[in-house]
Amino acid sequence: MNNDVLEGKWKQLKGSIQAKWGEITDDEFEQVKGNRERLIGLVQEKYGKKKDDVRKEVDDYLKSIN
Repeated sequence: MNNDVLEGKWKQLKGSIQAKWGEITDDEFEQVKGNRERLIGLVQEKYGKKKDDVRKEVDDYLKSIN
């Protein structure tokens, strides 16, 4: 899912994404606003994982809910 699609569907997908990465607060999700790179950075920061691992995890998850 590219950034344009994610931004367009952000309000619909936000709840599902928030359930997946529950440590991320509502305010932090509001800052993401559907930007894939911001989401990846936020997940990486919250969960202390490598960026490449998080990128794959986020991309795989977004594909699974699309």
